[in-house]
Amino acid sequence: MINQRLINIIAKIRQAEISYNRQVGDVLLLAVSKTKTAQDIAQAYSAGQRHFGENYYQEALIKQQELGAYDITWHFIGPIQSNKTKVIASHFAWVHSVDSLKIATRLSEQRPLSMPPLNICLQVNISGEKTKSGIALGDLAELCGLVATLPNIKLRGVMAVPEPEDDFERQRQPFHTLYQAVKKLNLLQLDTFSFGMSGDLNAAIAEGATIVRIGTALFGQR
Repeated sequence: MINQRLINIIAKIRQAEISYNRQVGDVLLLAVSKTKTAQDIAQAYSAGQRHFGENYYQEALIKQQELGAYDITWHFIGPIQSNKTKVIASHFAWVHSVDSLKIATRLSEQRPLSMPPLNICLQVNISGEKTKSGIALGDLAELCGLVATLPNIKLRGVMAVPEPEDDFERQRQPFHTLYQAVKKLNLLQLDTFSFGMSGDLNAAIAEGATIVRIGTALFGQR
């Protein structure tokens, strides 16, 4: 079942790339595996999936231990408490949810020197929702400049979870706004746009997404 779902999702991504004049293969599927078992992840892995995103570090560590023999690239995509940065810095290849200089600095200081630089994205609260994490778009340029100078991490781009919309054009607008804002910072060579989920996948790809985060459509209801 997971195998067929993965095939369908990849086909949908590739079709969207073609439809919106993107290079085929530009968009990476990040399988959101929170609350799913190591067995579920192993099934997706056997079908060719390599990148998995986790929201809860304790849950993720258990799965990482169980799946130690698998060549998985682990992404942390959940909220980050400052007292949890050390374990996150040492157990993930990517962190998508950095929303302050304090968190970025701690990840930089706590990234083991034996590991490659930690890839990070700054989370932008693009819809201005009070219940969501992330910095305001107006603060992005300043924070990018500060974070880009930190050692042991590599600032790759931005992550966003816009307010849900059913209308396609309304879905596109926040992605468009964020993409254009980042492009104005092109001296930093940011290359990653982590936005788009099952419900707004096409709109995200149309507006420049390079990583789309898909959970339920791949693994089924939680």
